[in-house]
Amino acid sequence: MKLLMIEDNKSVSEMMAMFFKKEDWHVEYAYDGLEALSKFKESPTSWDMITLDLNLPGMDGIQVNNEIRAISTTVPIIILTARDSESDQVLGLEMGADDYVVKPFSPITLIARIKALHRRAALTNNPVSVEQEDDDASFDVITDHFKLSTKTREAYLYDNIIKDLTPKEFDLLKTLSQKPRQVFSRDQLLQLVWHYEFYGDERTVDAHIKKLRQKIEKVGPQVIQTVWGVGYKFDDLEVKE
Repeated sequence: MKLLMIEDNKSVSEMMAMFFKKEDWHVEYAYDGLEALSKFKESPTSWDMITLDLNLPGMDGIQVNNEIRAISTTVPIIILTARDSESDQVLGLEMGADDYVVKPFSPITLIARIKALHRRAALTNNPVSVEQEDDDASFDVITDHFKLSTKTREAYLYDNIIKDLTPKEFDLLKTLSQKPRQVFSRDQLLQLVWHYEFYGDERTVDAHIKKLRQKIEKVGPQVIQTVWGVGYKFDDLEVKE
């Protein structure tokens, strides 16, 4: 794995360097926002993962995130943020980050998050080819107007592919669409999609739902419905093309 760690605290980078070395990962470090952006632009397609501190000199982490996402919609980004900066966490997710880790963090926790996100990203960016795309047997979810394949990590609405889904967005869409019209609370979605304690921050789900809806609306009507005071559900029964 080739990883770019954007972190202005050199002691944090030095600590993580020992753990990265054990994993045999190639890691480069940037200590301010401008340096980070310069490193990324040197070879945008070569990076497998980015960890991004939000509190950076030169250019703050949100700006760096936006600049990177303008170049690449698929490179996985984990933002690093203080526990009391919930608004920054949500803003980072809304702007296209895939996950966040709260400081102070355990190195082992960060390594585990990186591995999990990398596995999902690999499946998303390198889908297994399907010889007959129209063969319903190749899809795990099929409804009136929607179908989804975990083999190819692709989802279609009215036979139009929903483009640029991040690993978390795909998993969220899969979880909802597997049980059409069933209402999921935010806590349930945190457990089913993220698989770990998220400090009860339900806005993480809201941020991902917002981005997912924007991508769905580019190809067809909205199938992710809000059930006020409860959560979200997938429903394409009454949508019109």
